[in-house]
Amino acid sequence: MKLFASLCLLLLLGGCAWLGDKDNAVPPARLEDIEATVSFSKIWSHDTGKGTDQQRLKLVPAVSGGRVYVADRSGVVEALEADNGRRVWKTKTHALLSAGPGLGEQTVLVGSSDGELIALDAGNGRERWRTGISSEVLAIPRVHLGVVIVQTVDGNLAGYDIDSGNRLWIFDRTVPILTLRGTSSPLIIDDVVMAGFASGKLFALDVQTGRQLWEASVAIPRGRSELERLVDIDADVVMQDGVLYVASYQGQLAAVSLSDGSVLWSRELSAYAGLAVDSQQVYVTDATGQVWALASDTGRSMWKQDKLLHRAVTGPVRFGDYIVVGDYAGYLHLLAVSDGHIAGRVRVDRAGIQNAPVVQGQRLYVLGAGGKLVAYELKER
Repeated sequence: MKLFASLCLLLLLGGCAWLGDKDNAVPPARLEDIEATVSFSKIWSHDTGKGTDQQRLKLVPAVSGGRVYVADRSGVVEALEADNGRRVWKTKTHALLSAGPGLGEQTVLVGSSDGELIALDAGNGRERWRTGISSEVLAIPRVHLGVVIVQTVDGNLAGYDIDSGNRLWIFDRTVPILTLRGTSSPLIIDDVVMAGFASGKLFALDVQTGRQLWEASVAIPRGRSELERLVDIDADVVMQDGVLYVASYQGQLAAVSLSDGSVLWSRELSAYAGLAVDSQQVYVTDATGQVWALASDTGRSMWKQDKLLHRAVTGPVRFGDYIVVGDYAGYLHLLAVSDGHIAGRVRVDRAGIQNAPVVQGQRLYVLGAGGKLVAYELKER
């Protein structure tokens, strides 16, 4: 029943817009012509395989040490040279991968829909271990001081030994009857892991022991129906200057103190795709596809871009003087940080873009839902 409900919510949120249904009652906004002031310069591209296989998965490129690590639904994990896209190694895990890769301590970590956590050697791709976990993984695994942190869709957050895969601790929370299909990926700061749950709560735990340090209520379920009471925290938590920024579906966007979990400010805003933050502004894609810039110290609206309504817009990332988002039709859009106007656009993958691109230095890496991985740089016109 939980799986069926989650799938229903996937269709509700992705909508027929994701499937390209022209009869959708709320059709995606048509793209208007723009006067581009900046262009995307493609450095290289690589076909990674099946991509997400038309499912909502957390398969996101990871960049570290001059390499890009990428995984696809069919179980293939690859390491590529970040400069030119040449393959370093390729491993077939023979698992239905649903999240990752996560990186840390010379290890590449991926999770599967069948409840497996798999660790590969970052240098050569050889499998180190795999272990059964409680449920499907839709959050990117994290690593800190020998502990792999994994969050699963059944409400569990657990720590595993990076050398053996043995479970060290588990933090279990009850999952509501109806939830969105998704899970926010844990954020680790120093020795503390922050994780958002479908209950609308954010928890801080000790990485080594799983002991709870504090909790914060970002959103409170309200309404008579289970649909009205959805307050999932699916967008990844972000941090700037000792403040955590977290958003929930049908709830609040809140600024939370890293030290004790106190809520510094909050405002009504429904979001599940993602957040980005810099020293002055928080950027968020809301549930309708509008992209907002809010003052990071107060939550006051600075600008709003509403020309991408119902286009299944990804979470935003900061890239130079721009915010970058993708959409269901496979376009990347560049929004000016100053006022949100669309300054550039490129089509990456006709199968769509489900997850926010990854920024590393002057490069932008984006993985399309059809498995196309592209590295871009920007050129001002």
